[in-house]
Amino acid sequence: MKVTRVQSQIVQLPAEEPLAGGPPFHRPFHEFVTLRIETDAGVEGIGVSFFATALTATLKLAVDQLGAMVIGDDPLRIEAIGQKLRDATGGWAGPGGISTLAFSAIDMALWDIKGKALGQSLATLLGRLRERVPTYASGALLRTHPLDHVVKAAPLLVEKGFTQMKMQLALPSDTTPGSEVERAKLIREAVGPDVDLMCDIISAGA
Repeated sequence: MKVTRVQSQIVQLPAEEPLAGGPPFHRPFHEFVTLRIETDAGVEGIGVSFFATALTATLKLAVDQLGAMVIGDDPLRIEAIGQKLRDATGGWAGPGGISTLAFSAIDMALWDIKGKALGQSLATLLGRLRERVPTYASGALLRTHPLDHVVKAAPLLVEKGFTQMKMQLALPSDTTPGSEVERAKLIREAVGPDVDLMCDIISAGA
């Protein structure tokens, strides 16, 4: 099997918070770069990546440039392709940044191809340690959401069956450690003691 074509596009999706109906985002949509890798065996793989900034077009270009390098390669040799792309993008700057974001879309599509070609799920390909995995709610308790909203949103997540959820603290504006502690306390009281409550924190001075 050989890769015959790599095609990407920018996809815009409405910027909505579906878990608990959060307030509007500062932009009307989120942008993603989607990728389709085609093979001579008729098996296709789909990948996706995102930057969430004004550099989405740059990310698409990076995906296209890396994608061109895998045409003719065997898509089942995922590690070999990964090493090839890392060698091409490492350079003096080292790995990371937009090259890693671009590679992630390609890597995802290659695993999609492998699973389809072998008739197995990704979980099975990776060893399938367990039959079920827990999920946690993310994106509904954002640092930019008013306090009165998050204390109402958190119980809604519990009602939907989530036993784990993530909140954000430390607004990048006028805030204090005391107010952030109070915010965490009120969210904890809203969900009760049996919910695993995780947290992202950004310094107020960042």
